[in-house]
Amino acid sequence: MRTKRDYYDVLGVGPNAEENEIKANYRKLALKYHPDRNPDDKEAEEKFKEAAEAYEVVRDPEKRNIYDNYGHEGLQGTGFSGFRGFEDIFSSFGDIFEDFFGFGTGRRSSTAARRGADLRYDLTISFMDAAFGVDTEIEIEKLENCSTCEATGCEPGTHPEDCRQCGGTGQISRSQGFFSIRTTCQHCRGEGRTIPSPCQECRGTGQVVQTKDVSAKIPAGVDTGSRLRLTGEGESGTRGGPPGDLYVFINVKPHDFFKRNNDNIICQIPISFVQAALGADIDVPTLNGEKTLHIPKGTQPGEVFRFKREGIASLRGHGKGDQIMQVLVKTPTGLTKKQVTLLKEFANLESAKLSSKIKNMFNN
Repeated sequence: MRTKRDYYDVLGVGPNAEENEIKANYRKLALKYHPDRNPDDKEAEEKFKEAAEAYEVVRDPEKRNIYDNYGHEGLQGTGFSGFRGFEDIFSSFGDIFEDFFGFGTGRRSSTAARRGADLRYDLTISFMDAAFGVDTEIEIEKLENCSTCEATGCEPGTHPEDCRQCGGTGQISRSQGFFSIRTTCQHCRGEGRTIPSPCQECRGTGQVVQTKDVSAKIPAGVDTGSRLRLTGEGESGTRGGPPGDLYVFINVKPHDFFKRNNDNIICQIPISFVQAALGADIDVPTLNGEKTLHIPKGTQPGEVFRFKREGIASLRGHGKGDQIMQVLVKTPTGLTKKQVTLLKEFANLESAKLSSKIKNMFNN
């Protein structure tokens, strides 16, 4: 399998290039390797496709951000894997070639099936739902094929007609140099057909906005920034085209006690100075309920303890992280007279003990 080149290298721009520079460089490449200018040249065809793929990613802020952070592999999760051929390129870019060259490509079919648009949904879930996973339903609004006209855009019992101006091609042709120049037909707006009696439900568009409940299975281990792809839950395609996909972007609410670091969870455990000095067994919350933590004698403030495999499940199936606990030794307040007396006695003993230790060090 051929290794893909860096998209910025393909376009001849730097990672911080602005939109105008990116567009200008792509225009030069598209002109240079355009199939009408390089008939039967396989190498030019590949370079034309390569440039189109690079431009499609770099011009799109969301795809560009994913590519900048995760490279080609990161884009695979978005469903974008490049273009299969010229029809795919021209269909995806719409009128971009008219923007560049002042004419169409002549390769788009006004009756070609078109894939529906992808949709995005931002979902906020709790820390515990992220840790264990959750099945939920989300409500989205999207374009669906009109059931009244069965997506034809025509009033039931009527049919669309070929455009009389362009003969159903959607474009008006003329010759200019080595290009076969085709401009969009203004009468049918490039559709190649007209609708004498538009459907009253969808007003001739063939699609209507509908609200739909979509089931989403959130796997255990997701974190803020995780993305779930629901295939076919985007907007409906036109002219028999497949539907787009729905991308669910996850945001996880912070927890009052736990914090997360990769698959590990971190928390702070307050203990008294007596427990720190004498040792103790205390019950500590975990994701799966309470668990006993043994505090050894002489534990110092800030010491760290660990429960193995009590953390977050790995999304990649590599087991679970750990629960990491840092002890905080609390200084008592509101002491009674008896407690003050005992602490002073303790302090005197500690002072005598320390003085004896210093004398021994000096003598030695």
